[in-house]
Amino acid sequence: MGMKSNLGIQIIVSALTAGLVYFGLHKLDNSHQTNSSPLSSNTAQDGLLNKFLMSDRFNSKLLSAYPNNFVTAAQLSTPAVVYIETSRNKETDHFLEPFQKSGSGSGVIISNNGMIVTNYHVIEEAESISVLLNDQREYKAKLLGTDPGTDLALLKIEEENLPFVVFGNSDSLLVGEWVLAVGNPFRLQSTVTAGIVSAKARNIQILNSRQYSIESFIQTDAAVNPGNSGGALVNSMGELVGINTAIMSTSGRYEGYSFSIPSNLVRKVISDIQEYGAVQRGLLGIMIQNVTNESAKQLKLSKVEGVQVSSITPEGAADASGLKIDDVILKINNRNVKTVPELQEIVAGFKPGDQIQIQYSRNGEVQSTVATLRNQANTLDLITTRKDKILTDLGFELRNLTEAERKMIKQEGIKVLSIYQNSIISKTNMSPSFIITKINGHKINNVDDFIKELESADDSVLLHGVYENYKGIFPYQFKLK
Repeated sequence: MGMKSNLGIQIIVSALTAGLVYFGLHKLDNSHQTNSSPLSSNTAQDGLLNKFLMSDRFNSKLLSAYPNNFVTAAQLSTPAVVYIETSRNKETDHFLEPFQKSGSGSGVIISNNGMIVTNYHVIEEAESISVLLNDQREYKAKLLGTDPGTDLALLKIEEENLPFVVFGNSDSLLVGEWVLAVGNPFRLQSTVTAGIVSAKARNIQILNSRQYSIESFIQTDAAVNPGNSGGALVNSMGELVGINTAIMSTSGRYEGYSFSIPSNLVRKVISDIQEYGAVQRGLLGIMIQNVTNESAKQLKLSKVEGVQVSSITPEGAADASGLKIDDVILKINNRNVKTVPELQEIVAGFKPGDQIQIQYSRNGEVQSTVATLRNQANTLDLITTRKDKILTDLGFELRNLTEAERKMIKQEGIKVLSIYQNSIISKTNMSPSFIITKINGHKINNVDDFIKELESADDSVLLHGVYENYKGIFPYQFKLK
């Protein structure tokens, strides 16, 4: 587990499920007041005091815990918490002997047929993934897809009638609201902790190195420790409102605050992986920054609010909508936007081709426009994963490269999104995210080219390609039969 030196933030393995606690709304009871109350007085000063105390500020509804425990929440949530253990083969140790590296974390069952959501960092580079249920049943899991930019992954185990949690609306979560975290810290199965929401839309800069990263974490003071990553943050109705992901720490242990990915973002990412095999990220095509007290004056804002546009991608969604540098985005689809993480989280809920209404300030004048979001290649198309039978029989799923990926590697190719366990491809030790540039010495531009070459190949196939974060050309060879 790495630690960010500037913030002392460590990604922590965390775990999930959902809990249920009923909260009632209660008014302050003033039914027993009498005329002899010490607050009653004929003086003008005491009259003003009475007016203040009897105002709506003190006569409002308060959110209070009823009942005052989390027993029901824990009983409902713990069956859907799973323990995840991963392993991957290292090439050799110092004695030239092969050895394995393992890791662990938590996951959340989100459907009765075995769909499990966890953090990407829990299963990153894993060659084998095991899932242990709360009732001690153990399964091998298949990796359906990942989204490193949000640190999420979707797994599948082959079982029916499993306990699962229901997604809640993380947008409606309030600061000060009770939440539960359920996970496997220190390999202690189904550990439940409680806390309150401390803040929303936090950016703690742990995903900055990942392309198209989105950080808009829910901050809580529920105790989360190593082993909890991929676990659940649950509201008082037993609904999943977040996936526990990180802690603020200088020691590697819990020191007061934990951070969770909002469930609305999780649901969108997971739905895209299920339907398309890849996340459909709608992009505005802008660089943005928070408005400060100083910049608010320069931009003629009446108050410090909104998100300032610092640069615009030519011919991107924002450019086509008429937005300009130094415009300040105030609302998207009538939702207030106060910070960069808030804007990123809102836009992340849409796909390429979706239209969003933007209210913005330009030189102190409020205006509005409509933007049609683009994909990473700056087109309106959805990016789909190819699961042709000839590919799945070999044991992997592929997609075409985006424009940004082509520019990064400075050549054409196709990307490996997932590799099936115990498949022909898995035995080559290829890893997901590998970019195939050649098959049997022939360059390929897209998945269609690749499939044609496969169909005409003899028994042996040799692939060449690259990894975005590693130097050099990597060869992988396998036989079709």
